[in-house]
Amino acid sequence: MATISGQKTVSNHGTAEPLHEGLVVNGPVMVKALAANTDAIYIGQVDGDVASDSGLELAAGEVVVFSNVGNLMEIWVDSAVDGEGVAWLLLSI
Repeated sequence: MATISGQKTVSNHGTAEPLHEGLVVNGPVMVKALAANTDAIYIGQVDGDVASDSGLELAAGEVVVFSNVGNLMEIWVDSAVDGEGVAWLLLSI
């Protein structure tokens, strides 16, 4: 089985970015806040955006699993600090 994975860092905190540009995966995806992060990551599917008041907050090393994702552009990531982010892994193909 091939592994599909990647990382996403947020260039400018306060400006959410999609987890990946247009990758259709059709399955569960695990997202983990990078261990080197110094502050919170916010993640979710909030009308093309996510922020501290609308997303799931992850501290460094914390994980969330989305059970059924169709397109990674549907998951948005923001950070409290520039250049911090997440790693992601498709759990089945």
